[in-house]
Amino acid sequence: MPDARLWADMFHLGVPVLEKLLRPVIVYLVLIGLLRLFGKRELAQLNPFDLVVLLTLSNAVQNAIIGDDNSVTGGVLGALSLLLINWVVVRFLYRHETLDRLVEGEEDVLVEDGKIRSDHLDRETITRAELETAARKQGFASLAEVERAVLEPGGGITFVGRKPKPEETRHNELLDRLDALSREVAALRHRRPNEA
Repeated sequence: MPDARLWADMFHLGVPVLEKLLRPVIVYLVLIGLLRLFGKRELAQLNPFDLVVLLTLSNAVQNAIIGDDNSVTGGVLGALSLLLINWVVVRFLYRHETLDRLVEGEEDVLVEDGKIRSDHLDRETITRAELETAARKQGFASLAEVERAVLEPGGGITFVGRKPKPEETRHNELLDRLDALSREVAALRHRRPNEA
């Protein structure tokens, strides 16, 4: 009966359940280690090349995760295993901050006091153009408006804008007051000939 064979093929596991659960766990742990080794840039997806690497990476490890099993049951077990190991790792790292920093890495300051730290950009293989693009995406017209930029452990870049110095603020306030006085004097001059 073809219908019975169809259902059997769809849900019958081609590999033992324990193997089906362990394969995704091993691949998950190896990928975490490799992504940590190769840096935060791979997570930030700053350019098309990085995106291609991440997409092909998932395809490259697919067979290691599923083995010789294409059943629905095997796919569900593999997905369940991945979600479960991720949940366990996240919970464990949440309770162990030192280990979390070791796995996640530390933040890296790319711009400090308005100065670009080229050595840090080189270490993280981020070009100035990529940094400028990331700044524009967060609403900055240029890097001249950035006081501090930090590459976070998760791969995102956080920007902090420059704040005017107290002298600049006072200077701008004085200019505003002078402009207001100039407008008042102009208004008085304009009214005086009409009154005569």
